[in-house]
Amino acid sequence: MEFPKFLLGDNTDYPTAIFVVHTEFPRFIINLENDEVEWLEEFSKEDEKELEEEAENLIEAATAFYDREVARYED
Repeated sequence: MEFPKFLLGDNTDYPTAIFVVHTEFPRFIINLENDEVEWLEEFSKEDEKELEEEAENLIEAATAFYDREVARYED
């Protein structure tokens, strides 16, 4: 099965949280309520430096995805 790059998620146990799931490597879930990121990958020390550089871009892309999706619902 093929998944989109980003998915929106919610959960009634976290009524104010909005989750964006990044389904490609490096996989992560960000809670847009507090910008907390949970990585779904294990990283080596070598990977951590590259991840730090890429993480900001990925988080910005996740936020842009959410903004785009919300705008589509509002139209």
